[in-house]
Amino acid sequence: MNIVIDVFNYALVLILTGVSLTWILLIRSMRITFRDTPFLDRFDPKLHDTPKVSVILPARNEEGFISKCLNSLIDQDYENYEIIAINDRSDDKTGEIIKEISQISPKIKYVLAAPKPDKWMGKNWACVEGFKKATGELLLFTDADTIHSRNTISLSVSHLLSYDLDALTVIPKMLCLDIWTKITLPVLSTFLHTRFSALRVNDSSKKTGYFFGSFFIIKKDAYEKVGTHEGVKGDIVEDGALGKKVKEAGFKMKMVRGEHLVEAVWARDWPTLWHALKRLMTPLYIQASGIAVGIFIAVLFLLFMPFPILVYSAIFEPRSLSFTILFAVSSIAASLAYLASMIDATKGLGLSAKYALCSPLGGSIIVGGFASGILNAKSNKAVTWRGRTYSMIDTAQHSINL
Repeated sequence: MNIVIDVFNYALVLILTGVSLTWILLIRSMRITFRDTPFLDRFDPKLHDTPKVSVILPARNEEGFISKCLNSLIDQDYENYEIIAINDRSDDKTGEIIKEISQISPKIKYVLAAPKPDKWMGKNWACVEGFKKATGELLLFTDADTIHSRNTISLSVSHLLSYDLDALTVIPKMLCLDIWTKITLPVLSTFLHTRFSALRVNDSSKKTGYFFGSFFIIKKDAYEKVGTHEGVKGDIVEDGALGKKVKEAGFKMKMVRGEHLVEAVWARDWPTLWHALKRLMTPLYIQASGIAVGIFIAVLFLLFMPFPILVYSAIFEPRSLSFTILFAVSSIAASLAYLASMIDATKGLGLSAKYALCSPLGGSIIVGGFASGILNAKSNKAVTWRGRTYSMIDTAQHSINL
């Protein structure tokens, strides 16, 4: 029996050694990303025109956020722009609030979206409804729970035109409104600094391309050539899918940091956090189930398993050498997981380091959300978002480069 236990322990040692090495690479990549990602407001501006910008703002059941967003957009220092605010058939007072503010500011065009057709995601349909009313040469897509600094539009236009870009997306400051998001997001964000880092997006030799839905500006002709949001009408992660299409079409795109200029809400409470995690895994499973399961297992061992293994080895550590070695290796893996969360919480999200101390709980929430996304991917109720439930049966997803 002791031999079997030793073999089991040494197998865990090998796995956690790989986990530790992976965390070292993740932390290194995170530090490089923080250091080298360009900023929205740090560039050499060139003389350029001031083309008209159409801000396209879809909103569904956003009565708690839409006023702050619209007020921040009204107060921009860029002169030549309009705001297309789309009420996506809200069940609350969102439409009324938009109408009230539009009576104060002539820059706002109120649009009531037509009923959503089958096979469309709601936000994608609302964006197309707004695009139909847009008259600008540049299109700026943003979310209703986003707040913009006064010079955000002028900086984005100047940055876009100075570098002759076709599209520009801004990394916002992710606001964490509830305790669950504050615990979970630092753990989740560590992965954005590797395969989905801004440095990969900005490298023309890499296939990685995606947008932050909270802020991306794109030339109208580029948007039309990639098929508008109609080309990604059924995609759950529409900003990722559209950014991928722009990169694959050969357009020049760039991702920049703007945490001090744009604020966005990633999740508002436990239900929206849970559904947001499901939305990350569901399209990947539909696109490639085998790879999705492999990624889930990798996430399980990276984010969660080092901690119960550490407890297991600590309890039995005096019994044999295999337990002693396992205890040492699991301690290293758990410490690296804590360190990564600490770095992202403080440098990336502006949170207190105390939330990173809950990374085992955050990791377990992520693992549970991902598992739920896989289990429900092909069901009639795969995704619930903003009061709508979507079936993913017979749908294709294109938001992730594999």
